Amino acid sequence: MNENYLINIEGTMEQEGDMDTVRLMTRGSFVQHEGRFFISYRETEATGYEGNTTTVTVEDAHKVSMTRTGNAPSELVIERGKRHVCHYDHGYGVLSLGVAADEIENGLGAHGGNLSFSYTLDSGNAHLSHNQVKITVQEAT
Repeated sequence: MNENYLINIEGTMEQEGDMDTVRLMTRGSFVQHEGRFFISYRETEATGYEGNTTTVTVEDAHKVSMTRTGNAPSELVIERGKRHVCHYDHGYGVLSLGVAADEIENGLGAHGGNLSFSYTLDSGNAHLSHNQVKITVQEAT
């Protein structure tokens, strides 16, 4: 992987009235191909998923997917107007979660930019959390 971009990620989870925000700054790759954007970075010990690679794929302003490959694989598909059932390996087993998009704002261009999206996670009829992700991608100097 050519890690010639700086990637800043801020994720906020709201669950039962409590909020938790995690920030990550890392190097990774950014590629635009056939109308899609691909943001990839290696997970580290700090994230708890060392040895895995995460790729955020932006199809358009309606669909974003986050795929983690390695020893703890998972995929979340966030798409406006649809609820997807996704599998999430949190290191202790695999959970099936419902994912419903709230909003997606794609400000990515040929040299980077901003992406933000929010979604709700559920398990059957039980609401688990509301999540917001903000990603900034810029060429490393």
